[in-house]
Amino acid sequence: MKQGIHPPYYPEAKVYVGGVLVGTVGSTKPELHVDVWSGNHPFYTGEQRIIDTEGQVDRFQKRLSRKADNLVDKAEKARRRRAKRQIAEIVDEEAPAETQQAET
Repeated sequence: MKQGIHPPYYPEAKVYVGGVLVGTVGSTKPELHVDVWSGNHPFYTGEQRIIDTEGQVDRFQKRLSRKADNLVDKAEKARRRRAKRQIAEIVDEEAPAETQQAET
């Protein structure tokens, strides 16, 4: 490591949140003042709330339900298509027998 090009390292830098000391970490600054840390972040405390900015969550929920409805519609269409194919195959199997009787 080159000498004189790196900032000083403080292995016991103090971390303050809202003016309260919450712990120490290694840093290039002797004191760190932060707004959010794992002790008060909603994700880690289990108090996570979804903030609906301009209806984005509602739009997402609608889009998600439309996709689910489309999947159901596609499955229903495929089922109907298979049923029509089976009917067509039965009709095709019966058709040659009728034409043979008509010829005799």
